[in-house]
Amino acid sequence: MTEKEFNKDKLWGMSLSLDLYKCNPETIRDADKIKEYVKELCDNVINMKRYGDCKVVHFGDDPKVTGFSMTQLIETSLVSGHFANNTNAAYLDIFSCKWYDVHKVREFSERFFEAGFSNKNVSKRQ
Repeated sequence: MTEKEFNKDKLWGMSLSLDLYKCNPETIRDADKIKEYVKELCDNVINMKRYGDCKVVHFGDDPKVTGFSMTQLIETSLVSGHFANNTNAAYLDIFSCKWYDVHKVREFSERFFEAGFSNKNVSKRQ
């Protein structure tokens, strides 16, 4: 979705679900690297003001879901994600009432986490 389409359709917001596979295991298991990703994403890729600190918490007794989860409030909504140790996958969600370039987010995220491949789904919020 382009910024022109976003404005033409008078959307309230947009949501990107981005699944990254075959990520670098060291990166997705490092809370500081995840926080670095969020800072760079917000400040340099989607250009949105972070609100408060990025929360990164490790949890999960079941190996299928064990890993870090992350949340970062942004002035226009929320960035969140879960990093699955068992499969070296990252599941990211970015919801905002301000337009952003999902292709840049995908490219940056794939590069940062050294993903082998990814899937994306964009939803219009009205």
